[in-house]
Amino acid sequence: MPSHIIRNLVSAAALSAAALLGLHGPASAADKTLTVYTYESFISEWGPGPKVKAAFEKTCGCTVNFVGVADGVALLSRLKLEGAGSKADVVLGLDTNLIDEAKQTGLFDASGVDTSAAKVPGDFKDDVFVPYDYGHFAVVYDTQAMKTPPASLKDLVEGDPAQKIVIEDPRTSTPGLGLLLWVKSVYGDKAGEAWGKLKKRVLTVTPGWSEAYGLFTKGEAPMVLSYTTSPAYHMVAENSDRYQAAAFSEGHYIQIEVSGLLKNAPEKQLARDFLAFTLTPGFQDTIPTNNWMMPVAKTSEPLPDAFGKLVNPEKTFLMSPEEVAKNRKAWIDEWLAAMSMN
Repeated sequence: MPSHIIRNLVSAAALSAAALLGLHGPASAADKTLTVYTYESFISEWGPGPKVKAAFEKTCGCTVNFVGVADGVALLSRLKLEGAGSKADVVLGLDTNLIDEAKQTGLFDASGVDTSAAKVPGDFKDDVFVPYDYGHFAVVYDTQAMKTPPASLKDLVEGDPAQKIVIEDPRTSTPGLGLLLWVKSVYGDKAGEAWGKLKKRVLTVTPGWSEAYGLFTKGEAPMVLSYTTSPAYHMVAENSDRYQAAAFSEGHYIQIEVSGLLKNAPEKQLARDFLAFTLTPGFQDTIPTNNWMMPVAKTSEPLPDAFGKLVNPEKTFLMSPEEVAKNRKAWIDEWLAAMSMN
């Protein structure tokens, strides 16, 4: 998730940031290199990546080499393409909707990390993947362009087609997949009909979160699919209350982001050390005001006051990883059929 609120990201900026973050070689011949695959916004100039890299390198005697792809779903796709020959040690940025499918690749190993410090809604635990942040998906709206936001998913689906929303593609984006599962959780067998109605309000479908949020903040649409935590970025970094999340009466779908160790990791012990590090303040401190998500473990300081002003969903939706893996293709096909209707 998220990934995720940053200044108006574009892929070029994210990729150049990735280059700055360690796509160079080790600082010396004695250094080891830890290769971490993640999503582009994580390693952008404004994301957690630079601080995480600096903090871990202080203790590891290594160089952290971040490699960025567009989004969490794209991470899994890249791993499937590379197979056992992947050069990655750690993958950071999958979420619980993808972990069963990720395990089925046979590419991941048990983390070997004590995750008792991690506290997430629903008490997610897994012996392979380590949670590092979480957030609820939400429709974020521009208060200057929309005076009455939708108060439910039903309001969004059946609302004024002239008030557009930008959403992400569930085939390439974890937020896009999250919205797909949110609609399925609320509408069940009638999800296809709901998508057919919502299509009229969709301005465009982007490959990832960064493109969608960039279009939104440029004023192309008054709504975007993002996170309940997104407004905190604008309140803290820009001292602005302009962008807010709409509270939906049915509840909100949650995203829990995870990291994992590859079975053929060139630096396996270093990778385990990094996974353990993600649950320490050195990593968790970067999550609230760089990744703009909720930390899963203790931070060294209280969260900014803005986090106390955010939508706090009364009901949380979260499907099991097994259910998502079993149905993801069929549900995406249903979405594609609905979105392609005239």
